[in-house]
Amino acid sequence: MSDMNKALDEIHTSQSLGQKAEIFQSDKGNVSGFPSADLFPLQEPLITPNKQKISIKLCRGNRSTKESEASFSSPLPELLPSTLPPLASECLLPWTKSCTSQVIKVYSEDNTSKAVEVPSDVTAQDVCQLFVLKNHCIDDHAWTLFEHLPHLGIERALEDHEYVMEVLSSWAMDTDSRLYFRKNYAKYEFFRKPLDFFPNHMVSISSETNGMVDHCDLIQTFLNSSTCPEIHGYLHAKEQSRKSWKKSYFVLRRSGLYFSNKGTSKEPRHLQFFADFSDSDVYTVLAAKKLHGAPTEFGFCVKSTKCSSARDLKLLCADDEQTRTCWITAMRLLKFGMQLYQNFIQPHQKQKASPMRSISENSLVAMDFSGQKSRVIENPSEVLSVAVEEGLSWRRKSCHRLSGHGSPSTAQSSVLNIAIHMAQPWFHGKLSREESHRLIAQQGLIDGVFLLRDSQSNPKTFVLSLCYMQKIKHFQILPVDDEGELFYSLDDGQTRFTDLIQLVDFYQLNRGVLPCKLRHHCARITL
Repeated sequence: MSDMNKALDEIHTSQSLGQKAEIFQSDKGNVSGFPSADLFPLQEPLITPNKQKISIKLCRGNRSTKESEASFSSPLPELLPSTLPPLASECLLPWTKSCTSQVIKVYSEDNTSKAVEVPSDVTAQDVCQLFVLKNHCIDDHAWTLFEHLPHLGIERALEDHEYVMEVLSSWAMDTDSRLYFRKNYAKYEFFRKPLDFFPNHMVSISSETNGMVDHCDLIQTFLNSSTCPEIHGYLHAKEQSRKSWKKSYFVLRRSGLYFSNKGTSKEPRHLQFFADFSDSDVYTVLAAKKLHGAPTEFGFCVKSTKCSSARDLKLLCADDEQTRTCWITAMRLLKFGMQLYQNFIQPHQKQKASPMRSISENSLVAMDFSGQKSRVIENPSEVLSVAVEEGLSWRRKSCHRLSGHGSPSTAQSSVLNIAIHMAQPWFHGKLSREESHRLIAQQGLIDGVFLLRDSQSNPKTFVLSLCYMQKIKHFQILPVDDEGELFYSLDDGQTRFTDLIQLVDFYQLNRGVLPCKLRHHCARITL
């Protein structure tokens, strides 16, 4: 195995990559204010991806990853440039050579933080790749950097290609602004399911007479500069220098955002300019009702990069989550265009082009660790049965470790099954209903995002919180006692599970009584 890793390192380590790492070996860079113990070197990730790929292939959860890779097909194949550079030899951290480096601080969901020294031209995706490697996370391309501005009560997800230092340079010195590292499953979901993000009544295209377009054509109108997409509908806008909000008919075009001063008229003489996006970004407003007196909580705003006070924000408010998501997604597409699509397809192109995958898979062998000595499994038909036996053995050992009193009885086993889920990333313990709403909304309001938590109303039960149709629903998991054995069920005992791990595994494959399958779990990590 060591010979194989050495060979892989030679394939993916070139002279240019060595030059890129030079700045991290020197003492250059602005590291004042941070103790050296908080900094971790950036040279190691250049040789880590090979090891990471091998270990990930052995994980149980990667069965779904293989299926998604095999089934992935670009919804817009004609938009992919035929002259994309080869990605086979690219490193996971493709930083360009830089003569300066600086220190940034990144926070996680539990408010732990890590200081890291980075080049001045590092992108948001580069930083995410670094933390994925350092925290041994599975890279499902959903990890994202968020810009959080608490003094303004707003935040946004940084695009993968954005330069982090440019974002930080716009912060005021005396603010408590932060960068957060967390999941964002909805980042590129509109490429997969555009009709879920763009309702027909809000979209019109100048080249179409009937206003109805195919889902592929819908995205093309935003990516192609020759077409003129238009998003329209009612929004509440906060009037400048006033506390009042006024509901107006808004129109979003390539030239900017406009509102009509005469009903729903789109005539040029009735449209007044509101904002453009050449030097501005779109943010989600947090606690819109409390901070700004908005009529609903579905607030967002357009903020200039030079804006530093809440008075300069151009505040807007939608009537529901779907409307807000449509406006924000359209503004992102009109500002960044084809760059967003390239960010979306780049990880899949790397997976297809990289020789690392085939080398890793060909080098893996099936092993049996159930006996006193490990052995190689020669018979292919034996592999599955050994894997199942090891899984059952692991559960028995887990229960034995938790009990601490020798072999547990049936009653003890039922009680111990309650605790077997505690280490799972989808279980969040004593999380309130409001906190579960906030966590799911932060990590993406798309179908199948879920978490499990303790019930606040009944301490003996659990709750499954699940996102469907951009709304969060809660399902109580009830205990079922059958002749002294404890089971768990979502459908009044018709489908029973010995523990919550079995329950989650089942509903990831079967919809059952749920409105959709469990797809993405809300994850929290400690940096």
